[in-house]
Amino acid sequence: MSASDALDKHEEGKEDASEGGELLYCGGTNWDTIGRKATVAAENLVSPNRVRPLLGVDIRFVASGCFVLVTPGKLAEGSTRTFRYQPSSLPTVVFGLAKHKIVGAAAGRNHTVVIADDGKSYAFGFNKHGQLGTGSTKNEIEAFPVASLVAQATKVACGADFTVWLSSADGSSILTAGLPQYGQLGHGTDNEYNTKDSSVKLAYEPQSRPRAIAAFSEKLITKVACGTNHTVAVDSSGFVYTWGFGGYGRLGHREQKDEWVPRLVEVFQRQNVLPPDAVVAAGSVSSACTAGGGQLYMWGKLKTTGDEWMYPKPVMDLSGWNIRCMSSGNMHHIVGADDSCISWGYAQYGELGYGSLGPKSSANPKKIDVLDGMQVKSVACGLGLSLIVVDRKNIGGRLDKLEVYDGGIAEGTADTKDAAVKDTAKKRTTNSSSSKKRKQEESSAESEDAVDESGDSDDANGDSAGKNVKRRGRRNAAKTTKRRPLRIRILEEEGAGLVVELMLKPHVESLEFTFSQAALTPPYTQRVND
Repeated sequence: MSASDALDKHEEGKEDASEGGELLYCGGTNWDTIGRKATVAAENLVSPNRVRPLLGVDIRFVASGCFVLVTPGKLAEGSTRTFRYQPSSLPTVVFGLAKHKIVGAAAGRNHTVVIADDGKSYAFGFNKHGQLGTGSTKNEIEAFPVASLVAQATKVACGADFTVWLSSADGSSILTAGLPQYGQLGHGTDNEYNTKDSSVKLAYEPQSRPRAIAAFSEKLITKVACGTNHTVAVDSSGFVYTWGFGGYGRLGHREQKDEWVPRLVEVFQRQNVLPPDAVVAAGSVSSACTAGGGQLYMWGKLKTTGDEWMYPKPVMDLSGWNIRCMSSGNMHHIVGADDSCISWGYAQYGELGYGSLGPKSSANPKKIDVLDGMQVKSVACGLGLSLIVVDRKNIGGRLDKLEVYDGGIAEGTADTKDAAVKDTAKKRTTNSSSSKKRKQEESSAESEDAVDESGDSDDANGDSAGKNVKRRGRRNAAKTTKRRPLRIRILEEEGAGLVVELMLKPHVESLEFTFSQAALTPPYTQRVND
């Protein structure tokens, strides 16, 4: 049986899964604050929300990186010569893919890779480590989709800075490209080298051209999932392999050792091999899969506190559930099982979806009450966010009772609004105080100049010679004084713009205004001679 025939057989009976559903979103909405410790609760959606532009649109699957939200989120736009970043709080059509039917997608730290129904793969985003698989290693951004050098692609998964493709081509069922720092590409090396002969600084040679993993040359890989720097794969016989960074036991080998080539996970053998419909997931520091009888196993760092799981252990709270889909983020997990959506873990932005009256985090799996009775078709966890696709069938008008997200920063409740207003007012008061203090210092300098000018006035009525001497003295002093540049300092971020302060010459008052962030080119601080 060829690899193509085997994959066709493996995909039989999955037509129903391709039917779309309604997209729901919960988590942070202010992308500039996600990942920081200080946040405002009003900026978070703590229960699942529908998304205005996608109301009634059939969504087949969702994907999100563990570090950055791709859609909806920040998109890169522009031409091949110039580009710019444009924040987007709502889903945006990728027009470069409008002519293709996309059947798979994955997102990494700053890149996205998709699979079309004709087996071609396209990628866009950062390509510093060759993670787009285009054969280029230039430190540049691809603002439009470009073709990856993979033939007959069937699935794709992304780590932080690397990509893994599954292919129906004989002898090349799995290919990798990108950063090899921890051996996550599976080729037996991390491509480490010294930047200079006399230097101890290390670098890692990127792999820009997708390369088949030799260890799987005679095996058919049917499932794959990627964490930040590790990979989990399943072959057609149901055996599980892991490789890459081994910290916190995320590889499941009872040791924290990096693996540069695929290594068999011993727990999933004999009577415990994975069935064809098994679910496989990988978070930033964890891994998971469903084995015999549909039992969910997890390993790695699952909580912010406590010991890590060095080898796969069953999650007994979910025994007996028919798990349909699963995704793991940085430290939270979401499962679609039976007619329920279940989540747990550490959450800072409401990504568990428990609502304003529910707990913020949960150490144990817990149902999302508002979605109870709904069939979940696809889930994706990112940093501070969760995406859930639910079936519209047999739920009546329950979707109409959910809130609708229109874009921008969430308004929240009256209490959270007040907290946000107070926080903003406090920032402005602090900035105003520092501005006043600086103005007082500048005013004292201006008053000294005013004393000199009053002396000149007296000389004008009498001693003109003294006046000329003072003027010459000031001119000579001016020659030895450095010219003060125009400085732009960011005070705070406000919506899609930046509130900045212009600090001019001492005799010019400070100006404060708001302008679009799109008009700026990083870094956002400029120095211009007056």
